[in-house]
Amino acid sequence: MIKKNSKIFIAGHNGMIGSAILKKLISQGYKKLYFKSKASLDLRNQSKVKNYLKKIKPDAVILAAAIVGGIHANNLRKGEFIYDNITIQGNVIHSSYLAGVKNLIFLGSNCAYPKFSKQPIKEKYLLSGYLDKTNEAYAIAKIAGINLCQSYNMQYNLNYKILMPCNTYGIGDNYNPKESHFLPSLIKKISDSINQNKKNIHMWGDGKVRRELIYADDVADASIFFLKKKTKDTIINIGTGIDRSINEYAKIIMKHFGVKLKIIHQKNKLIGTPSKLLDVSLAKKYGWKYKTSLKKGLSIVVKDYLKKLSHK
Repeated sequence: MIKKNSKIFIAGHNGMIGSAILKKLISQGYKKLYFKSKASLDLRNQSKVKNYLKKIKPDAVILAAAIVGGIHANNLRKGEFIYDNITIQGNVIHSSYLAGVKNLIFLGSNCAYPKFSKQPIKEKYLLSGYLDKTNEAYAIAKIAGINLCQSYNMQYNLNYKILMPCNTYGIGDNYNPKESHFLPSLIKKISDSINQNKKNIHMWGDGKVRRELIYADDVADASIFFLKKKTKDTIINIGTGIDRSINEYAKIIMKHFGVKLKIIHQKNKLIGTPSKLLDVSLAKKYGWKYKTSLKKGLSIVVKDYLKKLSHK
């Protein structure tokens, strides 16, 4: 049973989701929280991870650490994405087992589901079809982490759960055009067009592909909720159950900026999976539901982006 005085190690506490998890744990009164910067603990170093976890002996681990990026980064850095993520996951999960950790939350991804999966996507659809080639390496790494948790649960009688979030956005997102996901990319493009007095933005693809978005604080909330929750299921989708086209998201963001810009579609560019709407009925059955509306989340994120822009 996880309590307020339980020792919890957060892997990836500097990332967008990891930092939201750490902040929420602190706000909820958890006192014994452990986290390390990459400089002091490289999660790719097996012996260091093993020694650290054996030393602190946490009651629980939340694995939010990952090398992530948008469609361009996923397609360009396949070797890095598969090697680093498999190494990080393997080290943290195996070292947790060696340190006697019974409870672990591993953050998977909706990318791990097949490209042409039936919609909405149920947890049981994992490995039921081919992956999208643009993020195949990242997806395979996530699938390896999922299977590792399941296999350890079966062999060693552990309680390692896998949460599968949809596309996540929030404070501390990556706005680098070569690495960002579609939402921060759109925010940057629209903001840049306004600042440069342009009347349009360029968008990859035809804008018809559909995506489901969730605010990072809600993924953090789900991580803590399911860390404390007894479940018979090991894989649980975390989302809103609402998807929209990229064109729709662009128009919603423009409203937040108070502008109307023409969208120029670059149909020769990568577009990825047509749709990735998650079936979130299992999470609801266990009593969890997202809290942050898209309007509220975007308002926070756009204000944060503009604030950081003004300080450059």
